[in-house]
Amino acid sequence: MNVKEGDMFPDFLLDSAHGETVSLSMIKGSITVVYFYPKDNTPGCTKEACNFRDNIDKFSELNVPIYGVSVDGIESHKKFKEKYQLPFTLLSDNKKELITKLGIKSITGVASRVTFVLDKDGKILKIYPKVSPDQHAGELMYYLKSLGTN
Repeated sequence: MNVKEGDMFPDFLLDSAHGETVSLSMIKGSITVVYFYPKDNTPGCTKEACNFRDNIDKFSELNVPIYGVSVDGIESHKKFKEKYQLPFTLLSDNKKELITKLGIKSITGVASRVTFVLDKDGKILKIYPKVSPDQHAGELMYYLKSLGTN
């Protein structure tokens, strides 16, 4: 991994499934969760996304937006969001620029399953390099509540 806790998250420009381009400067202003996953519609990635979906109210109560990132294209993200009714933004790193900057590109060329919690200025507060897809939202909630975000 090319970054550590306390570093600034690298700047990026990624397209979303909503048809907009998202950058680091656009997500600054609140504590934010940016999670990376290998591939849409695979068992572990679906579990993780649905775990976030099922806990979205808790994240919303803390004013913490969630962004999911993979190398899949926008059309794949749109279908994934629709199929599982995912209420958060999915970003496409199809050029693999951000996962390369972060040093989280797997040997197969997809994103490793890693989550970053960013502060209001885009600094990395916490990195989760090993994630249990079906329990990760709870783990994040525990950490976010310890920060007193609200």
